[in-house]
Amino acid sequence: MNAPIILASGSEIRAQLLANAGLDFTVSVARVDEDAVRASLQAEQASPRDIADTLAELKAQRVAARHPEALVIGCDQILALGQEIFNKPQTPRDALVQLQALRGQKHQLLSAAVIYGEGKPLWRHVGVTRLFMRDASDAYLKDYVDRNWHSIQHAVGAYKLEEEGVRLFTRIEGDYFNVLGLPLLELLSYLTLRGTLPS
Repeated sequence: MNAPIILASGSEIRAQLLANAGLDFTVSVARVDEDAVRASLQAEQASPRDIADTLAELKAQRVAARHPEALVIGCDQILALGQEIFNKPQTPRDALVQLQALRGQKHQLLSAAVIYGEGKPLWRHVGVTRLFMRDASDAYLKDYVDRNWHSIQHAVGAYKLEEEGVRLFTRIEGDYFNVLGLPLLELLSYLTLRGTLPS
C-alpha cells in the first residue's frame, strides 16, 4: 500500500496544481517562523537557493514528525534580485517599492520542494525561473498596485503572472509551474519512478 501524501503548504495554487495532476493528498500546514529562519540564513550569507531549499525541508520535516507514515511535500519560493531577497509586501507602498526595484531588471524565482518520508528527506529539487521585467512607468506601476492589491499582497515581488502581472514582463526563461511555486514536473516524475503514481 502506498504511503499517504501530505502537502505541507497552505497555498491554494499548489494544492490546485497537485489536484489537477490527479494526486490524492491532504493538506497540513507547517508552522514555521519563516522570517526568523530566513533572517538567520541570510546572516550566515546563505544563497537564495539554499534558503529556499532549507525552508522547504523544514516545513516537510515539521509535518512529517506528526505523520511519520506519510510522504510529506514541503515547498518554498524565493524571489532573488542578485543576492537580495524579496518578501511578500506588507502594504501597497511596499508593493510599489518592490516593483520599482524590479523594473528593467532580470530576477529569479526559486521554487524549492522537498519530499520527506521514512524519517528523512527522500527527494529535493529547486526549480529556477528567470524573469525580465519591462521598464514600466511609475504611474503604471501605481495603478497596477491599486487595481490588484487584494491579490498581489500574497505574492513575493507583488505580481502574479497568471493575472495582470504578466503585462509587466518582456521575457521569461524557465518552467511556468516554478513561477506558480512548485516544480511540478520533477515532483511527478519522482513519484512515478518511486511507484507512488502509476506509470
